[in-house]
Amino acid sequence: MLITLFRVLAVSALLLMSVLPAFSAESFRVPILLYHRFGATVADGMTITTPVFESHMKYLRDNGYTVIPLRQLVDHYRGKAPAPKPKSVVIVEDDAHKSVYSDMLPVIRRYGYPVTIFAYPSAISNAKYAMTWEQLRELKKTGLFDIQSHTYWHPNFKKERKKLSGPALDQLVITQLRKSKARLETELGGRVDMLAWPFGINDDYLIGKAGETGYVATFTIDRRHTTPSDPVMKLPRYLLVNADSGKAFVQLLEGNAVKRNVAY
Repeated sequence: MLITLFRVLAVSALLLMSVLPAFSAESFRVPILLYHRFGATVADGMTITTPVFESHMKYLRDNGYTVIPLRQLVDHYRGKAPAPKPKSVVIVEDDAHKSVYSDMLPVIRRYGYPVTIFAYPSAISNAKYAMTWEQLRELKKTGLFDIQSHTYWHPNFKKERKKLSGPALDQLVITQLRKSKARLETELGGRVDMLAWPFGINDDYLIGKAGETGYVATFTIDRRHTTPSDPVMKLPRYLLVNADSGKAFVQLLEGNAVKRNVAY
């Protein structure tokens, strides 16, 4: 009787495994490539020249890489999509800098790659360095760009924590997360539920607040590939600089990136 019971349980377990998503245990390593600004020359540590950016895109195309939407990667972590295929890559940009419209957009149109932009609404149609709401709408109409949250005004939460008490800090964080999400959804439509942390600053407290305010994934600037063991609320990204070109870019894609101390 006991042996029969064990057999029934074993068969039941096998049947359960057969109906579960086949991608649940698949392994993968996906680099998220993070860009900030583009231009003819390296104006600062966060600028990548447009020719170098285009060389990145060309290398991906010519060497069998597939650029997938960030949403697709996140959906896998949430059990809603298969694991990314080998040689998958994600492209994102932080800050919605005006050079995205002038320099990045023409290149992306040529290659047809999906891009996620993390914007902080206080700068849009306001700061000289940022895009306008109309430009962001134009990007979305291409079908290649998704716009997500980078908080409302890009605060340094480490510095704010030193100045504010518990309730005041709670209010600041919640306002930054909710207000950004609401403004982006109102202006651009669609769903805003992914967040890139300003300066990469995050901890359990901040991640908890992100979850409370409706975000399903958040992103750091840890310089490594995403893997199945990473929590979806703390996914790493490579903050790229102009020196990440040629051989250095190839090494990065292979998971052997040059260590850099980037002045954010």
